[in-house]
Amino acid sequence: MRNISDLIEQYLKHMLKESPGGAVELQRNDLADRFSCVPSQINYVISTRFTLEKGYFVESKRGGGGYIRIQRVELPTLSALQEHLVQTIGEQIDQEKAEGIVYQLEEGKLISKREANLFRAALARDSIAVKLPLRDEIRARLLRAMLITLLVK
Repeated sequence: MRNISDLIEQYLKHMLKESPGGAVELQRNDLADRFSCVPSQINYVISTRFTLEKGYFVESKRGGGGYIRIQRVELPTLSALQEHLVQTIGEQIDQEKAEGIVYQLEEGKLISKREANLFRAALARDSIAVKLPLRDEIRARLLRAMLITLLVK
């Protein structure tokens, strides 16, 4: 059985997919009522699963007429994507940001689920068993090398 966070995430992704502009505006309390949960659960899902690293831009306005707007950020062309990735990765990258990049590539159908799982396994802190900051430097080199190999036509 899936947990409430997974259900909320899937619902929001479905709404985004069905939206003509790739964006949705919603009331946090209305969504919480729909899923019979507290509004902070909605905040948790949005803040952890709809991040910029994962390809989403979230705008929030608090107050009585407040709303949450989630916009899917489209991936640029392949050459622009390669340049963006090189700049984003830099000399070091932590596991959370690396996983966000992998997630965005998988969601954008640039890599398969299997490839994404290989990336995650290779970039995990357990696989790179050295102390920081060296671990983040090695992770950046691995990620860059794997992406260049995979995305270069």
